[in-house]
Amino acid sequence: MLHVADIQEHKEAYIKALKKRNFEAVELFDKVLELDEKRRTTQAQLDNTLAESNKLSKEIGNLYKSGEAKKASILKERTGNLKEDSKNLQETLNIAVVELDTLLYTIPNIPQESVPAGTSADDNEEVFRLGEVPVLAEGALPHWELAKKYDIIDFELGNKITGAGFPVYKGKGARLQRALITYFLDKNIEAGYTEYQVPLMVNEMSGFGTGQLPDKEGQMYHVTNDDLYLIPTSEVPVTNMFRDVLLEEKDLPIACTAYTPCFRREAGSYGAHVRGLNRLHQFEKVEIVRIEQPENSNTALEGMVDHIKEILNELKLPYRILRLCGGDLGFTASLTYDFEVFSTAQDRWLEISSVSNFKTFQANRLKLRIKDKQGNKRLAHTLNGSSLALPRVLAGILENYQAEDHIKIPEVLIPYCGLERIDLA
Repeated sequence: MLHVADIQEHKEAYIKALKKRNFEAVELFDKVLELDEKRRTTQAQLDNTLAESNKLSKEIGNLYKSGEAKKASILKERTGNLKEDSKNLQETLNIAVVELDTLLYTIPNIPQESVPAGTSADDNEEVFRLGEVPVLAEGALPHWELAKKYDIIDFELGNKITGAGFPVYKGKGARLQRALITYFLDKNIEAGYTEYQVPLMVNEMSGFGTGQLPDKEGQMYHVTNDDLYLIPTSEVPVTNMFRDVLLEEKDLPIACTAYTPCFRREAGSYGAHVRGLNRLHQFEKVEIVRIEQPENSNTALEGMVDHIKEILNELKLPYRILRLCGGDLGFTASLTYDFEVFSTAQDRWLEISSVSNFKTFQANRLKLRIKDKQGNKRLAHTLNGSSLALPRVLAGILENYQAEDHIKIPEVLIPYCGLERIDLA
């Protein structure tokens, strides 16, 4: 969430930057500043009314002590009016605060200067590419057909148990999935991230803290009886561990990693691009989250990008990195890099990681602050990234490592799953 003081100070620059998102902010900003002025004016009136009421209360006490009950009674009538005024002012203030916050929740983060303008994924900027696309034998199969051929993932069984988008991993498929999870976690821990196991459901406050609410409310599974949400990513519970926390400078940077299942309704998704593992309602993901001092966050983001590059280099998958344009940038992000693995059998790129700097956008919602040695307080910067999301990584491995009668296991994963290849039964 943007800070009102920043909007006031950088109004014109923010309006220009938000145009990269194709977001018109002029009227919204005017309304925000109008509501903030109303809030501040009402707060000042309320403070003055309460101060006058407290002052009169002391005078009334002194008058009673000195036997001047008649004068005290006259002042009591005045305090009664002041109490009614303060009640009305408090109600007006509460309404203004709610209206202001509701409006602020609708404004996306300010894109950084390096974010290219654009309206869709077609306008994203490729900044890096590595790896040769393997030449597969004639008749190479997409991963959903390989999964059936080698009996390692059962999409129909998942559909029977739950519905489309909930696959069942079997035998060597389950072993390969588990190997990837452990490998990703080990790489993150080696890089200095502390592992956490976190809840798979969060409350409404947590959803607002990281920006999933109200922006993506329709994309999350809602447990209505308990008013809890199934997590769309472990970013939500991990980052919310630091909600309402005041950190010391010496505590930073903070680096966390977590493995969780993730749940997304993916409402409105259809077509060939959602087949197999391409888009699921339940999937596994290993996440990295960082809390940084503002001056270090963009350097930290580049470090996260390099870390994920190292993982993909070891998996020997062809990949590219995109800097997202304003029109494709997530609501809460100020800068995002997407990693995509090339699926040879599908002849298309598959997104497998998104690494973002949110600057103070989440921290302002979370009230996550840093205190320096002089006692000054400021908002922290938060970052997160997939390291990595499993379904499309697994799809890339199955398709790019396939041979006529087996699927080869990437060398780096062999110690983790105890397999060198997956053969036909």
